[in-house]
Amino acid sequence: MNQQNLDLRFTRVIGNHKLVRGIDRQRQRELWRSLAVGVCFVAVVLFSGWQSVAQLRYGYEIEQMEQEHAEERDLNRHLRLEIETLSAPGRIERLATAALGLAPPAAVGVEMIQRRVTPPPPDGAVLADRDAGGRNVPSVR
Repeated sequence: MNQQNLDLRFTRVIGNHKLVRGIDRQRQRELWRSLAVGVCFVAVVLFSGWQSVAQLRYGYEIEQMEQEHAEERDLNRHLRLEIETLSAPGRIERLATAALGLAPPAAVGVEMIQRRVTPPPPDGAVLADRDAGGRNVPSVR
């Protein structure tokens, strides 16, 4: 047996499990700094992604609202046309004479009613006016 074989057979086992390793402060600071940079990077990426998703969603909502607005505008135009058609004087006259049996009024039985105009108050009369605050203020005319 030579010397090499003896070294391999009789190796001494040293129990390092009882050793306590000291904390390397500089390495720990670097680890926390790297973690903080990583968290900031992830936050920026998430925020950027959230903004672009929100922008897409709002773009779709705006497009849908514009489409609904165009449909409502077309419906409004159709309804206004229908109102104008239904309230045409010729149509109303035809329906009144044909369906309801009404006749146009005779010129003999028509009385004109005139609107009554109130005369202006006499000079020196006291009238109640309202000021800007809504209170009654007497004024002489």
